Amino acid sequence: MLYAILAYHVEDEILSWTPEKDTAVVTKVLEVQATLRASGHFGPAARLDETRKARTLRGPGAGVVLDGPFAETKEQLLGFHLMEFDTDEEAIAAARTLRQVNPTAVYEIRPVKLYVPADGFGATQG
Repeated sequence: MLYAILAYHVEDEILSWTPEKDTAVVTKVLEVQATLRASGHFGPAARLDETRKARTLRGPGAGVVLDGPFAETKEQLLGFHLMEFDTDEEAIAAARTLRQVNPTAVYEIRPVKLYVPADGFGATQG
């Protein structure tokens, strides 16, 4: 089964990191990802840009575009990992491994109901 492991943070905390701290955390996360990739469990992942750059489309018809996600929590969704495991327990263990190197993150583990592969679409680093 595919699992989305969603990474939430207090965004102001992440934005306050020095470039060196940010690079150090990202380097550790990439090392965990490499181990998971080598085991055949790791799929696409993304680090999302700041929520102030986000837009939300809602409402009837063509909808209205609003600034930001307007989440009612102090943590914001800042990235995700897509992984494949046989059990919930394996997905939880992967999230725990990610959290070991990024302990301020809150990880939500959610089974994926539908996945449409992109055939190489968006294979860039921002």
